Amino acid sequence: MTIPRRAFLQGSLAVACGIAAHLNRAAAQPDEIVAERPAGLPDGARSRFAQINGIRMHYVTMGSGPLVVLLHGWPETWFSWREQMRWLGQDFTVVAPDLRGCGLTELTAQGYDKETIAEDVRGLIDHLGQGSAHVVGHDMGGKAAFVLALVHPESVRKLVLADCLIPGTENADALDGGAWHYGFHMAQGIPELLTEGREREYIAAQIALWTRGDGAISEETIAEYAKHYSKPGRMTAGFDYYRALPDDADLVASFGERRLAMPVMAITGEYGVGDTLARSLVGRADDVKSVVLEDCGHFVAEEKPEAFAQAVSRFLAD
Repeated sequence: MTIPRRAFLQGSLAVACGIAAHLNRAAAQPDEIVAERPAGLPDGARSRFAQINGIRMHYVTMGSGPLVVLLHGWPETWFSWREQMRWLGQDFTVVAPDLRGCGLTELTAQGYDKETIAEDVRGLIDHLGQGSAHVVGHDMGGKAAFVLALVHPESVRKLVLADCLIPGTENADALDGGAWHYGFHMAQGIPELLTEGREREYIAAQIALWTRGDGAISEETIAEYAKHYSKPGRMTAGFDYYRALPDDADLVASFGERRLAMPVMAITGEYGVGDTLARSLVGRADDVKSVVLEDCGHFVAEEKPEAFAQAVSRFLAD
């Protein structure tokens, strides 16, 4: 049977339009709204899920203005940024995701190297309709933020590194003055064996070890973190961030003398990494500002929320 050319073209056009409409509807699907309000959600904040880089990612957003993405460390979740969101949300659109395997974001068997985490963050920035963002990262989130700026500088307007160490500069040898928990967390299976059923106690001990002063981080906050990390596989995900450190170091080393051109701020605790971070950025970034918060430990945004927010706001606004 012969199909008239005009009818064929009309039919083909209809099929093509139908396919295009279907794809557009799929691409435009709104984020999934979280039915149950997460603990600590600031007034005016919204909790969302989205498909990012092949995983179901949870994030919290509030405010309006230039985009600021906040990346938490271990053993934390987006919850660590709740006070900063109240401050920064007055002038910026702030977005705090749960990183891969943490909080309410999908647990995966692999992908905890900081290049993959950086790709997750880049995907989130793109998903939000922004080509770039100010990126603030603490601890493991800081390592991922540094890698993002190194690999995709076009995605980062300004970079804030909060009490973290650049991949490859860590001392994981406790016998040579290094932090003992690096080696412990990197051991295969051992930390899981020794912390199973004791997640809250271990997280509380880690936080107490790296904060300055009793009660700097509340019991309620510790309980919130433990609630998530005590779920099956979640402590392993946290330890896998450490197990990926050798790969992270190799990645950074592979870029040789590449420098960061965007403005960079190192904000650390006097009793955290101190001026070590700023010194390690010499030769790696063209424009570095250093802030060391006095009488403060590792968890700078939670221990000194007002001082942290003021320093970051000034830096991002300049």
